Amino acid sequence: MPDQMTLYPIADDVLFAPGGKVVIRTYGVAPAGSAGAVSYRTWVTGVRDRPRYWRWGHFEDAARGHRSVLEWLTGRGPQPAQAPS
Repeated sequence: MPDQMTLYPIADDVLFAPGGKVVIRTYGVAPAGSAGAVSYRTWVTGVRDRPRYWRWGHFEDAARGHRSVLEWLTGRGPQPAQAPS
C-alpha cells in the first residue's frame, strides 16, 4: 500500500483565460502521522506548455509564492523563482 499523505490547503484560485481555465493550488504535504516534515508546493494546471509547480521552504514563503504566481499569470509581475530546497 502506498504511503498516505496529509494535505494542508493554503490557497486555491481559478483564472479564466481565452485558452481555458487555469487552476493555481498551494498546499503543504506531509507523510501521514509525521510531525513537522511538511513540504510546500504550488501547482498550476491549464497552462498550455505543461503543468508547472514551485517548491517553497516554509508556510510564509508558500503564501507569498502563491500571490507571486497569480501576479505572473495575470501579467502584473515576473515569473517567480523556485525557493531553495
